[in-house]
Amino acid sequence: MKALVLGAGIAGITTAYELNRDGYDVTVIDREDQPAAFTSYGNAGLFAPGHSYSWSSPAAPGILLRSLWRDDQALRFRPTIDPAFWRWMWKFWRQCTPEHSVVSTTRKARLCNYSLDVFHETVKRTGVKYDGRDGGLLYLYRTPAVFDAAIKKSQVLINAGIEIETLDQGGIAAADPALKPVVGELAGALFAPNDESGDCRMFARNMRPWLEKKGVTFKFGTTIDRFEVSGDRIDAVMTSAGRETADVYVLCLGVYSPHLAQQLGTTLNIYPVKGYSVTVPTDGRNNVPIRGGVDEENLVAYCPLGDRMRITATAEFSGYSDDHSPQDFRHMLKMARQLFPDAADYSSLDYWAGLRPMTPSGTPLLGQARHDNLWYNTGLGHMGWTMSHATGRITADLIAGKPPAIDLEGLLIAD
Repeated sequence: MKALVLGAGIAGITTAYELNRDGYDVTVIDREDQPAAFTSYGNAGLFAPGHSYSWSSPAAPGILLRSLWRDDQALRFRPTIDPAFWRWMWKFWRQCTPEHSVVSTTRKARLCNYSLDVFHETVKRTGVKYDGRDGGLLYLYRTPAVFDAAIKKSQVLINAGIEIETLDQGGIAAADPALKPVVGELAGALFAPNDESGDCRMFARNMRPWLEKKGVTFKFGTTIDRFEVSGDRIDAVMTSAGRETADVYVLCLGVYSPHLAQQLGTTLNIYPVKGYSVTVPTDGRNNVPIRGGVDEENLVAYCPLGDRMRITATAEFSGYSDDHSPQDFRHMLKMARQLFPDAADYSSLDYWAGLRPMTPSGTPLLGQARHDNLWYNTGLGHMGWTMSHATGRITADLIAGKPPAIDLEGLLIAD
């Protein structure tokens, strides 16, 4: 049986791995020249079930509106004339209720917890290197009132099976000595001991030769133009390199998934939300963090990756452009320097911006829609690295007709 995976981001790579493991003859097609060259290229690096909160929270509309005149907001609203933008925003706004937020967060937490188990199995089986670190992640709070609210909010994750600990200043310094010089500026932290970190791009690219040795074929520099359809089945995919056929097809094209799905009469509620990251060298520096974390009140994430540190921030609702300028990184760099003034060479900056494939609820779109031999694994949003191992396994199980290991309520495209 032949499987054709459309897309070589982290969702496509994990899907290819799981289908190959199940015995399929797998081909992966992508327009870039190597895996993880678009959305998966420069993400935060945090493998973070302990940060599974839905972005569509009651606080989100106010943050977005304030971002119209303030540049220090975690969410940025930059309206476009694209009708799809406004349709998506309206659906996002409707999700921003306490009830919807709890439901979406619970579903994400369930998926992310399962993904951690699948990830461990994959790493054990493949031995792929990815600058990984286990031992937990820190979620830092600067003011007592916000910290107290976060402790209460974390109960939804605890109820979903995620271990969360509360740390005072001494606990923060013990968890990561690099924070000891600035711990007096922090009110406390939530610590998720089972969370991890690692370089998503490195993982995906090191998986390529491993998969090729197992018989997986990669076709890079190949654009996907359209489908050939007969009734309820996909007959072929037409690409810039010719016609590709398979027994089963899996769509893993992130923010571009809606464009192809529309050809098939399927509407996917996915729209890009831009994120920014900067990578700085840490080799030879002092007080480099030993674990990743998030400055929660500024929503700036940091992650040590080998001899580098990745700093990420901002969710910009602005359309399909991934343009960026040094000004866009000013606030996140300011916050990183406050926490880790000596940890990196802040004069050597590798800037990047990418487009997260977001659904209004923040949960992915899995399963089937109109066609018997086409499956979807898309819309993983800002947690693609964390969710992808579970969604790859779930997709392979659905194709094989096996019951997935977790409840998929709210995660299937047909829901």
